[in-house]
Amino acid sequence: MEVILGIDKIERLEFAPSTKIQVGNQGILAYELIPSKRELTFKGLKPGTTSVTVRNTVGDIKARYVVNITASDQSKQVKELKELIGDIEGLEIGIKGDKVYVGGNIVVPSDIGRVVAVLENEDYQSVLRLVELSPQTQRIIAKKMQNEIQKSQLKDVTVRVVNSLFWLEGIVTSGGDRKRAEDISIAYLPDRIESLARRKDSVQQVRKNIIQNFIQVNQKKKPQPVPKLIKISAQFVELVKDYNKIFGFKWNPVLSGDGGSIGFGKTESGGVTTKSQGTLSGTISNLFPKLASAKSAGYARVIQSGVIVTKDKRPATIQKKTEKPFAIGSGEFVKSETAVSGFTLNVTPSSLPEEKIDLRIDLSVNATVGDPPATITNQIKTEIVVKSKKTAVVGGVVVNKSSTDFDRNPPFGEDDFSEAKPVFSFLRSKSYVSNKSQFVVFVTPEIIESASTGTEKIKRKFRRRRR
Repeated sequence: MEVILGIDKIERLEFAPSTKIQVGNQGILAYELIPSKRELTFKGLKPGTTSVTVRNTVGDIKARYVVNITASDQSKQVKELKELIGDIEGLEIGIKGDKVYVGGNIVVPSDIGRVVAVLENEDYQSVLRLVELSPQTQRIIAKKMQNEIQKSQLKDVTVRVVNSLFWLEGIVTSGGDRKRAEDISIAYLPDRIESLARRKDSVQQVRKNIIQNFIQVNQKKKPQPVPKLIKISAQFVELVKDYNKIFGFKWNPVLSGDGGSIGFGKTESGGVTTKSQGTLSGTISNLFPKLASAKSAGYARVIQSGVIVTKDKRPATIQKKTEKPFAIGSGEFVKSETAVSGFTLNVTPSSLPEEKIDLRIDLSVNATVGDPPATITNQIKTEIVVKSKKTAVVGGVVVNKSSTDFDRNPPFGEDDFSEAKPVFSFLRSKSYVSNKSQFVVFVTPEIIESASTGTEKIKRKFRRRRR
């Protein structure tokens, strides 16, 4: 029997063999016995000659072989290739006719590069290359191609395997997208699979590229995405407080004008003379001192709110205005005036990543206090960034005013001493005035899907309540 080194020889037996087989030189020949199949496989290890004796199950000699193990160029190549790439799953290495071949269906795509790197050696230029990817691996690669293409916003493109070719199908809106889908699929091809498929000695004889691009280009423009809607809620809070306190002590007795009088004069000689007329009697008014004490305080809080919905990056305005007429002066000098209160909000929202909103705000608020009414004007103009559904304090003004007067304002008003003069005048007074004004603006932006969002909440506010 001739056994070529690197090529197994299978011998079929006509009897039930014993599991103990006698080999003359086990250093040059190994065997593998499958009793159930009655098959004996001879494996050459080194060139040489040895004998093999085979017995049946009762110990009788049934076959004798003289095995001549020879080493040829093909057998050497097979042995070397098995040592280099024989562990690759799905790969077959052997001799057909007088040629060494490497074939089979490779399961792991990255192993193709390893096979190609070995077979490119000049010692293996005559080896037939019959390597292909297994159908299951091709389907896995096609799925990865499709996933990556669809991640690139080409949602209508699919990839499938037909006759070992990758078909790209679907509809795109431009030739650039069609080319981009093909480039992505080429990037997922295993190393050198296309060049292997083109070899004339390969099993897979292809007349076209392994990537077949059947994607259709539809030049219709994509519909513009619906702009985002942003709801802006603003609350304006105005707080006004005033406090006045006065305390006074007044004592100014006055002598009536019909009392007696005494005159003092000088004679021509230089002496002093006196003269009296009437009696020294009269009436003194305001004889007893008077005390005055008074306090006054006021408090007003004005809360106004507004809500407006607008498109992204579009300016919006909401305005509320109230006019209150009043009269000033008296008699023929009466004059009509008007106090205006309300607010005007001008805002331009711009959506940012992470649900943040850039707000350009121009806000003016007028409030009336007191009687006759006085108008307080507050205005804010700013740009801020707020996250959707979060509330920010845009700005505010706080004014504190306090004053104290001593002996300046008479507690009982000004006195008229045109007809009579007081014997003396004693006045002590203290006046304390405190005014405080606060103005704060809160803004809450929110990105909404539709202008109808939140209408139920608004309807509940206007719904008529019955007992």
